[in-house]
Amino acid sequence: MATEATTTKAAAPHRYSFLQIATALQALTIFVQAVSAGLLFTTAYGEVLHDVGARVMYGSSMLYVLAAVLAWRPGGGSPRQIWCATGFLALASAQVAVGVAHISSVHVPLGVLMFGLSVLALARQVPSGHRGQGRSTR
Repeated sequence: MATEATTTKAAAPHRYSFLQIATALQALTIFVQAVSAGLLFTTAYGEVLHDVGARVMYGSSMLYVLAAVLAWRPGGGSPRQIWCATGFLALASAQVAVGVAHISSVHVPLGVLMFGLSVLALARQVPSGHRGQGRSTR
């Protein structure tokens, strides 16, 4: 009698896509901008941090567009992520322009909006099987 060996597959660790990493980086840089904005008012080096952070945030927005295009093209999927990424780049451009003009009545709310939208975009990219792990369903 032949015995059949059954192997159980161990759960493979989740690999994050370039698009998810780019979106997370963008959300993180926008959050760091909020922190450096607070330092702008309280320390001497806050202005330098906020200025450098603005360049990094803008670069992360461009990286998000690149990641969206690369994620869309090979699979031939929906270009929806490209539109989202392009919208973020437009918001980042407006944010930089308004910041350079020192119009904080628009600059601060726009930054809050960008952070909220970037967290929302990141949450939409999490696979449905990974949402709510560790939480009780009762």
